[in-house]
Amino acid sequence: MSNKILSSFKWLFKSDDQTEEIQTPQNDNAVFQLTFKNLVIGTLSLEKNIWKFAYTDEFKKQNYLKPIVDFPDITVPYQSDKLFPYFAFRIPSLTRLKVQEIIKHNESYNEVELLKRFGKQSIVNPFQLIAY
Repeated sequence: MSNKILSSFKWLFKSDDQTEEIQTPQNDNAVFQLTFKNLVIGTLSLEKNIWKFAYTDEFKKQNYLKPIVDFPDITVPYQSDKLFPYFAFRIPSLTRLKVQEIIKHNESYNEVELLKRFGKQSIVNPFQLIAY
């Protein structure tokens, strides 16, 4: 795998005792919906280098799912200049051989591209993250 790709992944993964970070794409926009069955829980978006997460009105009206621990207040839109850890954990380690095989021919992988490619399912929760 290209060193160019690996060198840009510093804050999320550790490899050879060095921390490597996945870059937030500059001047890129993206929208993802977090869903459970037919319920849209919330929207994750990237706009002007700021990640945002907000619950949908549909989620706020239901009473069978609790808020996500990382986003406890359903009335507050959350913002960060880094991808929230809750979503970053959906990106597998780039040191995995299968992941390296998948991304080795594409130098443009960043947080958005990696979430689109790997983030739909997670083994830690039943929610789906769908890119729009």
